[in-house]
Amino acid sequence: MVEVTVTPQSSLADRPVQIRVRGLSPSQLVTLRAWLKDEQGECFQSRAFFRADEAGEVDPGLHAALGGSYAGLWSMGLLWFLQPDTLFRRLVKRDVAGSPFRVRLEVFEGLSLGRDPKEQPLASCEAERWYVGPGVQRVPIREGRVRGALFLPP
Repeated sequence: MVEVTVTPQSSLADRPVQIRVRGLSPSQLVTLRAWLKDEQGECFQSRAFFRADEAGEVDPGLHAALGGSYAGLWSMGLLWFLQPDTLFRRLVKRDVAGSPFRVRLEVFEGLSLGRDPKEQPLASCEAERWYVGPGVQRVPIREGRVRGALFLPP
């Protein structure tokens, strides 16, 4: 049974995570896809093609991507190379304290470009990427023409 995991499942957006796929056949060609919807409902996604090792595993930190949104050894590449489906959109988090970005990770058989809506992933999981740590207080700043926010640790 194919399984994809993100460790830790919930983390701050600037912290590294480990993405792993297990249960593949040795040398199996797969596509890993990451996607999320921002607060306006805009979809951002990335994908990378990998060949499983002799144990039937893929770890983007140990195995180089063969192509897709990026190529080479990038442990966080699936998260760093997220691109909008609509041109000229930017991935911006407005509600930094209230909710995380929920990134969906999926594994597909072979080289998948994700054009077929009926295509089912072999495995999937979800990771939370928070922009403010637990207990951090956000204080709005308005002084004259200055606008900003002060983030105070717990």
